[in-house]
Amino acid sequence: MSEGNSKKLQKNLSLLGMFSICAGAMISSGIFILPGIAFEAVGPAVFLAYLLAGIMAFIGTLAVVELSTAMPKAGGDYYFIERSLGPLAGTVSGFLSWMALSLKSSFAIFGLAEATHLIFGVNFTMVAMLGAVGFTVLNIIGVKGAIKMEIIMVVGLLAILALYTGFGLPKIVISNFDPFIAEGKSSISILATAAIVFVSFGGLLNASSVAEEAKNPRRTIPFAMLGAVVVVSLLYVMVLIVTVGLLPGKELAGSLTPLAEAAKQHFGQIGFWLITIGALLAFITTANAGIMSASRYPMALSRDKLAPQLLSKVNKKFDVPVMSIITTGVVIMLSLLLNLDMLVKAASTVILLSYILTNLAVIILNESGIQNYRPSFRSPLYPWLQFISIVVFASMIVAMGFESIEISLGIIMLALFCYLFFGRKVSREFALLHLISRITNRKLQTHELEGELREILHHRDEIVKDDFDQLVEEAIVLIASEAMTTDSLFRECADTLAPLLNLNSENVFKLLHEREAESSTVITPEVAIPHLIIEGKECFKLMLVKNSEGIKFSDEYDTVKAVFVLAGSRDQRNRHLRSLSAIAQIIQNPKFEIRWGNATTDRQLRDMLLLAKRKRL
Repeated sequence: MSEGNSKKLQKNLSLLGMFSICAGAMISSGIFILPGIAFEAVGPAVFLAYLLAGIMAFIGTLAVVELSTAMPKAGGDYYFIERSLGPLAGTVSGFLSWMALSLKSSFAIFGLAEATHLIFGVNFTMVAMLGAVGFTVLNIIGVKGAIKMEIIMVVGLLAILALYTGFGLPKIVISNFDPFIAEGKSSISILATAAIVFVSFGGLLNASSVAEEAKNPRRTIPFAMLGAVVVVSLLYVMVLIVTVGLLPGKELAGSLTPLAEAAKQHFGQIGFWLITIGALLAFITTANAGIMSASRYPMALSRDKLAPQLLSKVNKKFDVPVMSIITTGVVIMLSLLLNLDMLVKAASTVILLSYILTNLAVIILNESGIQNYRPSFRSPLYPWLQFISIVVFASMIVAMGFESIEISLGIIMLALFCYLFFGRKVSREFALLHLISRITNRKLQTHELEGELREILHHRDEIVKDDFDQLVEEAIVLIASEAMTTDSLFRECADTLAPLLNLNSENVFKLLHEREAESSTVITPEVAIPHLIIEGKECFKLMLVKNSEGIKFSDEYDTVKAVFVLAGSRDQRNRHLRSLSAIAQIIQNPKFEIRWGNATTDRQLRDMLLLAKRKRL
């Protein structure tokens, strides 16, 4: 991947920080404004709509987590989809997600400005614009400061909602739940309502766009994202049960401040102010996390030459993509001038489409045969869960209606224009090409994507290359498809290694046979490690041999498929021992034989050794 003048972002996000971004991006208008509108659509069963949306968000997030742990890069779902389906699909996805999160952030700022106006009488437009500028500046100053603020506010917000739920449960009026589903509505209405309120979970998908900045992403990303959706889903359900139980249906239906009204009626001014403060915190956390996440989409598009290169530059002083953040801030300020009601529905549509594409990306990457696709978290029940998710998310879009699709189509047209202007000349390898190649049994001539994933894994696992890595990079590789004996193997190895060792081919051939006669170098039924001590100084070489049909070392071991030939002078004894230790660790991996068998090129063989989990010295 070409990144121009950009550089890798620092890993500043802890588990708590990542959790706070995920939770903060979700808890906002979805619980403080939408419940009244959702209640009007379905009645007291509204909490089931939120529960269904939460369950589907959790299932969809399994795919997001798998992709995020395999490719923790700025751009999140855009990056996954672009590397799976190609630059055109990636550009469209990037714009949709960028705009969806920007609009969600502007809606939060809109709520913040409206609440401030109602409480203090401050000019709405002034507060909204100052809020957009303020959050933009905060994210420019640095992620560390933004994260600290995010953690404090999310903890405070969760505490307030927990208090509301705890004190509200004993006061619930059971008769408020009768009839459970509003007259004239059906169970289909619950699905349609779940689709509308799905925007409440939208920030979770887009939080993956800051995965590149997560410390220890193998652990941080799964725990933070899945933990956030579980906590927020349960909180939504409990808060809604309390709210429906406290407010009569006539007062709740259509209300834009349902929690505040319920708190004021049953807990007085203290309850009202606590919920109001909670709402303000929610709007602030969503706006802050939204700008932080949204700005990584134009940065990722720019890195891939699908948008102006200026957007990918990371400021040396603050270590953040300043122009990308500023551009996102401008988009948010402009959207504050629009009618946001329809944009909320459009955001839900876009988010559901993103989940569909993300699950499709998981299927394509798993079936493509790409060796360096190595997520530390695997979605369970593959591929059935992914197929079910795609069908259900598509059904939710249909159930919601098509009026919001017009805005989505407008964003898609803008993305297509950007692709024609910037990305039309971009030629990049993507997973779908690998899948087509696998189906048609035609080999790709390049392995750009494998190399890109290799670098990502190095960055993810913070791998520091050692002497054995260098040895593997310089190794001679032989890939054979016909069965061999030790004679034919050793002859091939001798002819290849002799010039590099400054020895006669016959001498090397003889040394290999003598070493094998002393004691078998077969370590397992699949692996052998012939190793030689030669005369001379500062000489040490590695040769890798893969034979898919098997090499006959003896009657007992006649299907050896992996051979590591080590040859070195006596002064290289320590390197020799370290290399044997590294190989021993690698071949102990339960997936070694499968990965070795699936590797079809010398680059793939090298990569599987370079990326293997082992202790580096």
